This record gives sequence, C-alpha cells and structure tokens, in this order.
Amino acid sequence: MHHLLPLLVAVPLLGAALLVAAGRRLPRIAVEIAGFVISGGTAALAVVLLLNSSPPMVEWVGGWLPVGGESVGIVVVGDGPALGMATAVSLLTLAALAYSWRYFDEPPPGRSSAFTALLLVFQGAMCGFAIAGDLFNAFVFFELMSVTAYALTGYRIDEAKAVQGALTFGVVNSLGAYAMLMGIGLLYARTGELAMTKIGRGLDAAAGSGGPDALVLASFVLVMTGLLVKAAAVPFHFWLPDAHAVAPTPVCMLLSGVMVELGAYGVWRVYGTVFAGPGGIPAADLTRALVTLGALTAAIGAVMCWYQRHIKRLLAYSTVAHTGLFLVGLGVLTPEGDDGVALYLLGHAGVKAALFACAGVLLDRFGSVDEHALHGRARQLRATGVMFALGGLGLAGLPPFGTALGKAVIEEAVGGPLTVVYVAASAITAGAVLRVAARVFLGLGPRPQDAEYETSGTDEEPETGTLLSRIPDTMTTVPALLLAAALAVGLVPGFGDVVARSVNEAGSGGADASAHWTLYGALLGVVSAALAAVLAGLAVTRPRWVAAPDRAAPLRRLQSGHVGDYVAWLLVGATVLGALALPGVLGG
Repeated sequence: MHHLLPLLVAVPLLGAALLVAAGRRLPRIAVEIAGFVISGGTAALAVVLLLNSSPPMVEWVGGWLPVGGESVGIVVVGDGPALGMATAVSLLTLAALAYSWRYFDEPPPGRSSAFTALLLVFQGAMCGFAIAGDLFNAFVFFELMSVTAYALTGYRIDEAKAVQGALTFGVVNSLGAYAMLMGIGLLYARTGELAMTKIGRGLDAAAGSGGPDALVLASFVLVMTGLLVKAAAVPFHFWLPDAHAVAPTPVCMLLSGVMVELGAYGVWRVYGTVFAGPGGIPAADLTRALVTLGALTAAIGAVMCWYQRHIKRLLAYSTVAHTGLFLVGLGVLTPEGDDGVALYLLGHAGVKAALFACAGVLLDRFGSVDEHALHGRARQLRATGVMFALGGLGLAGLPPFGTALGKAVIEEAVGGPLTVVYVAASAITAGAVLRVAARVFLGLGPRPQDAEYETSGTDEEPETGTLLSRIPDTMTTVPALLLAAALAVGLVPGFGDVVARSVNEAGSGGADASAHWTLYGALLGVVSAALAAVLAGLAVTRPRWVAAPDRAAPLRRLQSGHVGDYVAWLLVGATVLGALALPGVLGG
C-alpha cells in the first residue's frame, strides 16, 4: 500500500499536464469532467490510504532506498495527520471543481483547460506538502503551491485589482519561502541532513549538553517565518484579505479552507520532528512564541473581521482569527491540544469553504459583496441565507459542529484565561457573519452608515460574466454538503477518538488521549453562539452604538495595500518570533 503514496502527487500533476496538452482540442465540458474525475480519483486514493495508515507508511520515491542509513532519495510519509490533510485537500478541491462547473465566462480558444489544470496542480502541491518527509521537498511543494495560488488569485487578469492582489500575495509569500529556504540551508550546514527526523537527531547530537545555539535559533525563526506567512498569522497576515478580496470564489474556498491550515500543520510537523529535541527550541519558548502570536492573531483578526463590510474580506479576517486559535492550541504542547486542533481544522475547512461559496452566490446574483449595498436584497435566496447563518453558528462553535468539538477539546487543554480568547474570538467572528445574514438575507435593521476608509465591495464584477437570474444547483449543493461534512466531524460516534489516536501516534509518542464531547465544552460552545447572536442583534438594531468604526481606524489603516508595508511587517514578525524564542538559547 505504501507504494501508492507518491500517486497522491503524481496523479493530479500528470492530469494537469495532460489537460494542458489536450485542452486546445477538447471542449470545455470534457475538460471539466476530466478534471473532476482526476481530482475525485486522487481523493478516493487518499481516503483508502488514510484508512490503512496505521502503522504509518514510508516510501522512498523511485526506489532510491537508503544504503547504510543514508540516501539521496525523496521520502514521503503516510501517517494519519499527513494523509488526513491530503484527504481534506483532495475533497475540498473536488468541491471547488464542482462549484465552478461552467462557472466562468467561456474561456478564449485554446485555454479551456487553464483553470481546471491550475486547480489540479494546486491539489498535487498541497498533497505533496502534507506527506513530505524531508524539509527540502516540503519547501519545493510549498513553492509549487504558492506559485499556483498566485496564478489562481490573479486568474481574472483583465482586472487591475486582481493583478495587484496576486502580486502582493506573491511578494510576501515568496519572501516567506526564501526565509524558509535559508533556514533549511542552515540546518543542512549543521547536520548534513534533509529528512526531518534525521535533522532532529542531528541537532540533538550536535548540541550535546550545551543546548541550542544561535544557528539553531536562526534556522527556527527562518523556517517558522515561512510557515507562519502561509498560515496568515499576525503580523504576517496582510496578504490574505487582499488576496481573498480578488480571488475567484472557488479559489477562496481552497485558500481559507485548506492552504492556511497547511501552514499550521507545517508548524506542528516541523517543530515536532526537527526542533522538539534537546538540540532544538525548548518547549517553554515554543509555547511562549506560539501562544503569544496566536492570541494576538485571534484578537486582531476578530476585531478586523467585525469592522468589515466587504463580505469576502470579512470572511478572510475570520480565517486570520481562527488561525490564531489553531496556534494557541498547538502552542500548549499537549496531546489534547493537538487533537483538538486537528478536529478544529477539519470542521473549519467545511464551514469556511461553505461561507465563501455562499458569498460567491451573492456576487454572481447581485454583482456585489458589500454588506451595506446588499441590505435586504437577498430575501429570496432562502437556502443560501440559511446556509450562511449555519456557517456563522459553526464558526461560533455551536454543538454539534466539528468546530465545536475541536474547540471544546482545546479549551479543556489550554484552560484559564486562554479559554476567554477562544470564546471571544469565535463569538466576534461568528457575530459578524450572523450580522451579514440578518442584514442581507432578512433585511433587518436600518441601513448602516458608511465610513470613508472602508473597502465596500460595491465595485466587484460577477465571476459568471453576467448576473445570474437563477442560481445553479451546483452552487447551492456544494455548500450544503460542506456544512454537512462539518457537522459529521462532531456527530459521527467515535470520530474524535479516531482522529486523536492518529495524531497522538504521529506526534505525541502514542499518548493515551481521547477527543470527545464534555458538558463543559458544549456549554462554552453554546455561550459562544449566544454571544455571537447578541452581538449580531446589537449591530443590526443599534449600528452606531456597536460599530464605532473610528476606534479601529488605526488598526484598519495598517491594511494599506502597499506591498512595502507588508514586507516591513514580515521583518517585524520574524524579529518578534526570534525575541520570543531567544531566552531558551541564552539559557543554553
């Protein structure tokens, strides 16, 4: 079975190449069917491998097996978390392809396969990153993922803002990738190894009794900077709202649904295999760094989410906030925290992709994603309104959504004041979504006043070329299935324990920890949802009293749109990350 692991990458990449080669001769419907079959076949393979991932599988691509413990081959690893992420990536790519069935204008002659082929390359790159067993090839897939995402973000190249958003995305993420590559270079110079587990052992052997030194700290900061840029953690996050505002809706479903989550997954994987030993970064310093950055990310993301009226940017900032919650859960370095984050990631992927799909319906039906301009205009879209509201409740962590189960497990692991961060961030982001649902789909409350520095979303163009008079079934069925999947994560008996066992075997030394519903966690989920409903109600009925946009003006102006500003913040973030991890090196 382990020999099939490389096919998770090879099948979508080969399929994309064949579509590009034959796309000039195939009609559009044939291209889309072929893309759906290729992506679906990869998803089916990922599910089969996931069901057989215990014990974990290891494969040396091309038969380049180690000799005397050394090899120049490419190693891929098929444990539960890796194959779980590959499965989530593949299923969500399949959902994006179904959603985008005949979605765009008829492409120019000879280019009917461009979008489908790019999505398949994106899928292959993300699967490759998930199962990579060595740092250099993780970087290769990281870059392939990034380059494809740039092209998908700027797919509507005739629009200047799409090009600008893709350029910002490209510059910031490329700098993060270069930082990661330099960190890999430092690790290779120290250990002479690229496989993650062997780097970890090499650092431990080189450190002896002296502990980590400045080179280890520098490599940690550089590698983590690249991963945190992809995860859109504050202050590396500025590219994300700008990219989501201009990217096609199916692409937004993947960016927020799985790509950002892969950044958090990379943080967990790289620290656990490379830097967790005595020659790496001490646990206390990693906890300080991730919990501090995570709490800051959750707070800023939630505040910025609340003050948006551009619905896609609002959803993007909610992704930033929840990324912060993922990092806090990982930062406490407990098996329960890891298990909760895994479940939270799965639930969040379905909920957030469904919300973006609903936003795409609004864009293509009314030519706008402006909460103010759409006030009361979507009353007839009842199914979409219900799904949008359910997505908001899922973000709040209302049982039995998978987000609620994951959040409940993490809240029990972090305890104390950090629980307040989870309740507040999830309530504020969900409150913003429920506020949009109340205003846009129900027409409740007075139309709010505009602020001069707001990004409105009124000048957006429909992605279907012309406004839709009838919403295609694919555009309503896909978000419904995604929400059902997010509910299944929390409802299927024993699913949480299966996920926990898989994560613990891969990253916690086989720790005996489970993930199940508790009365305390369920009550906190209900409290978060109730607070979200109260916030939404206050915003709708008393918009001036609740909004107070001038209070957040300095924070909002940081999202300047100037790539130079974002690069400066990236450097600030790397410096802060180094400062947070420095005490352990000084102590060594």
